[in-house]
Amino acid sequence: MNVVQLEHLTKTFGSVTAVNDLSLNVPQGSIYGFIGPNGSGKTTTLRMIMNIFYPDSGKIEIFGRELDESAKDRIGYLPEERGLYQKMKVRELLQFYGELKSGRKVDNQVDDWLERLDLSDWAHRKVEALSKGMSQKVQFIATIVAKPELIILDEPFTGLDPVNTEAIKDVVLELRSQGATIIFSTHDMSVAERMCDYIFMIFRGEKVLDGTLASIQDKYGSDTLRLRTEAGMTALQDLEGIEKVTDYGRMQELRVQPDSDHQKILAEVMSRTRLLSFELSKPTLHDIFIRIAGPEAKEANHA
Repeated sequence: MNVVQLEHLTKTFGSVTAVNDLSLNVPQGSIYGFIGPNGSGKTTTLRMIMNIFYPDSGKIEIFGRELDESAKDRIGYLPEERGLYQKMKVRELLQFYGELKSGRKVDNQVDDWLERLDLSDWAHRKVEALSKGMSQKVQFIATIVAKPELIILDEPFTGLDPVNTEAIKDVVLELRSQGATIIFSTHDMSVAERMCDYIFMIFRGEKVLDGTLASIQDKYGSDTLRLRTEAGMTALQDLEGIEKVTDYGRMQELRVQPDSDHQKILAEVMSRTRLLSFELSKPTLHDIFIRIAGPEAKEANHA
């Protein structure tokens, strides 16, 4: 069963087409990652799913039907623009959100989440006293405290330190294991790679990637050589059969041209310097993102 189905969605703002003819299916119980550059249409798509924006054309189904008020109570939404009632105390605020969504008392759940995310000492402080990271954790709790079946998170890790990022990540995975369906947008490709069952990339309002990480990488093949050499970047200039070399300091990444002989490339490198390590692999999601949306892609489009 697909929890979310989008069919041929288009949304314009004046002369700008934010989303163009987008179709997408989000299976029940999955983590679906939305990636794309700023201004590509990620947040607009999420807001259309939530009926904050209405599409110019196309169809949206949530839980097998058009979104209505009863279905909204089954959804938790963390917007990109964070917003909490600054004068309310943390615990009271979370009780208010939880009861508003679920129609029942959520005192015990609120206390459990405050303890789990290391906020118990702040339960009776006003929201305005919280740091940015603390406020973000409070808003995350507000999103999930009523146990929604569909959870939509717009950049949930932005502004969090590594410890809190790990804590939120663990909660998201736990919620998925309990049957929730999760959609989240992110600029962190490594997070998308590690967490998502499916990845969708939107670029200039249009879908350019959609599927599992493995299926996306398979489209590009094993065209990436990762090397560590004694001479570093200086030994890798003007290699035959290489489209591009990306320097990461202690390691270099070589994109191999189609039909090039990897063994010949390695032999040429070894004739120039000592090879410390190498790996032939498929491109990372980060590299695929750059190929589609980076300066190289812009140059190709203008050629």
